[in-house]
Amino acid sequence: MSKTMMKVLCVAVAFMVVSAPYTMAITCDDVVKKLTPCANYLKKGGAVSASCCKGVKGLHAAAKTTPDRKTACVCMKEAYKSNPGIKPGNALVLPKKCSVAIPYKISLKTDCSKVK
Repeated sequence: MSKTMMKVLCVAVAFMVVSAPYTMAITCDDVVKKLTPCANYLKKGGAVSASCCKGVKGLHAAAKTTPDRKTACVCMKEAYKSNPGIKPGNALVLPKKCSVAIPYKISLKTDCSKVK
């Protein structure tokens, strides 16, 4: 193998190592951690806390790809189902209250397979 080819391979491997942490897929654990500060608002309404909006914005930023958005959607629906007392209207308007636009509604009726 030529020295030039070896250098190109080294640069490619270095790039993959450096970029790997930024290409990890979102998990349900990520979704739950980011939205946990919103539990009080989702159940009781009222003012949305700064920590809740920080989590909503962080989740939005983390869900960059279609698979990530679909995963986030499914995870939010699962969290919604497992937390009785969440008011549908509060969940529906939460992104807007945090100045975040998402391409689907936060609802148990949302078909996550259609999220883009």
